[in-house]
Amino acid sequence: MATTLYWAQCGSCGGDSMAWLCLESPDVVELLDLLDIEVLWHPSLSNQSARDHLALLGSIAANEQPLDILVVEGAVLRGPGGTGMFDTFDGRPKKDLIGELARRARHVVAAGTCASFGGASGEAEVEASGLQFVREEQGGFLGPAFRSGSGRPVVNLPGCPVHPQVLAGTLAALCQGEELALGPYQAPATWYGMLVHQGCVRNEYHEYRVEDADFGTRGCMFFHLGCRGPLAFGPCNKLLWNRRSSKTRVGVPCMGCTMPDFPRDHPLFDTPAMADIPLELPAGVDRAHYLAYKGMAAAAAPDRLLQRQTRL
Repeated sequence: MATTLYWAQCGSCGGDSMAWLCLESPDVVELLDLLDIEVLWHPSLSNQSARDHLALLGSIAANEQPLDILVVEGAVLRGPGGTGMFDTFDGRPKKDLIGELARRARHVVAAGTCASFGGASGEAEVEASGLQFVREEQGGFLGPAFRSGSGRPVVNLPGCPVHPQVLAGTLAALCQGEELALGPYQAPATWYGMLVHQGCVRNEYHEYRVEDADFGTRGCMFFHLGCRGPLAFGPCNKLLWNRRSSKTRVGVPCMGCTMPDFPRDHPLFDTPAMADIPLELPAGVDRAHYLAYKGMAAAAAPDRLLQRQTRL
């Protein structure tokens, strides 16, 4: 029997859908066929009439149509004043629809940072919320105690957008009943258990504190250009985009888009620092020891790094 999937778009740019549609090897159609997934609704793939769509939702709500996987893209908008009327569907708050579908679904997946943590929608202005988090705090729209029909909490797949292979791998695990170990923010450890820094081609520059102060040169972007690679957990240098690239590979700082605090309140391409050491350091790193270590490392930097001769 096919696995049924409903994809709901809330307060979002649609980027997670667009990224997923760019999946390669297998492509989206091949993936759905391989996993025997029946897409009940997707805003970019479905062609049902509005009447048929409403009938589908009615049958899901009445428990006549099984719903195995609910994928939510975008933040749940609860404003103004908790009414949800900033984002409506068929004349009613879309948040109510999401609540109904989540209660019927065997698995609930948050696709992207907005659905996971509230993201860029601006919680204060539109009361945006992730499904089970608001930024770093657990709770969110569905509440901390929510569990889907499988007994799992919401599976968060943060990223702006989420990498299509992460979404494909998660769907495969859910369809095949495989164990899916989740980390502290309910994201699969397989893809979110490593730092973006791990696998970065600029790692050696970081170790010897050979710093980039401007774009277009070879060096570490953590110290001056706002790179969050040593702080953010995500697969960006493990699963390359278009199978060939990542931000740091092309000289753009990691923006930490997989983290609950994305986007930050200060400029993306600036590193807040004290005594020339970033205010934010990797988990478990002591500031005094880091300062001493980086001072010694900088003094020992090989000439080939100082002369930016290492190939990226």
